[in-house]
Amino acid sequence: MSLVNAVEVPRRAVSLLEPIIGGTRYAQLVQAADQVRQLLAGRTIWNVNSTATGGGVAEMLQALVGYVSDLGIPISWLVITGDARFFAATKHLHNQIHGDLAGGPLGMAEAHHYTRMLTANAVELLGWIRPGDIALLHDPQTAGLAEPLARAGARVVWRILTVIGVLDGAAPQVPAMFVRRDGNAGTVTRPAVVTGEGRPGPDDPVLLQVSRWDRLKDMTGVMRGFADHVVDSGDGYLILAGPSVTEVADDPEGAAIYAECLLQWHDLPPAAQARILLVTLPLDDIDENAAMVNALQRHATVIAQKSLAEGFGLTVSEGMWKGRPVIGSAVGGIIDQIADGTGLLLPDPADLKAFGQAARLLLDDQAEATRLGVAAHTYVRENYLGDVHLMRYAKLLSTLIAEGLSPPHQ
Repeated sequence: MSLVNAVEVPRRAVSLLEPIIGGTRYAQLVQAADQVRQLLAGRTIWNVNSTATGGGVAEMLQALVGYVSDLGIPISWLVITGDARFFAATKHLHNQIHGDLAGGPLGMAEAHHYTRMLTANAVELLGWIRPGDIALLHDPQTAGLAEPLARAGARVVWRILTVIGVLDGAAPQVPAMFVRRDGNAGTVTRPAVVTGEGRPGPDDPVLLQVSRWDRLKDMTGVMRGFADHVVDSGDGYLILAGPSVTEVADDPEGAAIYAECLLQWHDLPPAAQARILLVTLPLDDIDENAAMVNALQRHATVIAQKSLAEGFGLTVSEGMWKGRPVIGSAVGGIIDQIADGTGLLLPDPADLKAFGQAARLLLDDQAEATRLGVAAHTYVRENYLGDVHLMRYAKLLSTLIAEGLSPPHQ
């Protein structure tokens, strides 16, 4: 059985970006791609992570790898394999990297197992990755691959980074259609699993947080803040949405965190149970999953990302792109993503009263929510669309290749 598996990503026409970003930015992107293609000179860019579905890295790679392929740049995506002990150790590392030191240092046995598992993966990876190739390693699961790949001659970079039953009313008779990444039409056929005594009507204001069931995303804190500081002061529903906990291979804590949320929901007073929904979305069809998340975000009045720690919050930029005001914690990359006048930043993610006040403000004041949402869309267009990400990659890759070609220092 192979430990390393290639993910097939269909080409995504980069020309689709031109009407969104304009001719000037599009021309700069094409020119940068030409330069990178010449610098690579037959080398390949390899993205390496531990799952093809679930989480921001997998979602971004589905788009970025498709765009880069369409630009004629050789790029591939490989997924490594680990067992339950391996992913328990990497979850431990993930939490510590983000400042959660409660579990203490990684034990000797954990570290040994982590190293042994990655050594086995590295042997297979070196059957794909050649000297001079670029290896982009994503997240803590792959950190231990940097040394063996670099020793073998690779240039290495490690990154950190109604149909579904949610709304009130009968399901529509018209099929819910969406466009797949390959351009073909798809239909939403699988329902979400929803826990909640009530359902918002089409015109009810909705606060939404979409994330993995991860302790650092603080779904329980969002629920408590809404129950204690929003429910009694006005209208509105809270939807906490995440992936089906059986379908994210590299996150062994997911089921436990989701169970904590369920237990907390059952302890809420009836008034709060009627206004708070826990939603898990199927992941076996990633395009259908993306369509479900998109529908939730576009229906939401306000989007939250009350993380206790965060690298780049993909759902923050997704919500902003869809013209929704975002309430985010002032941690990590979210500080840069939510610029002044484009959303609300919470100085202290643990301050549930402040979170509730921010939510109440935007749920009640449609004019302010709209103003922030319009500014948010503009800010994402200027700073966080795919061409900007690809241009940054081009600069990084050019630097790596130039360093690899330069003569050794005397």
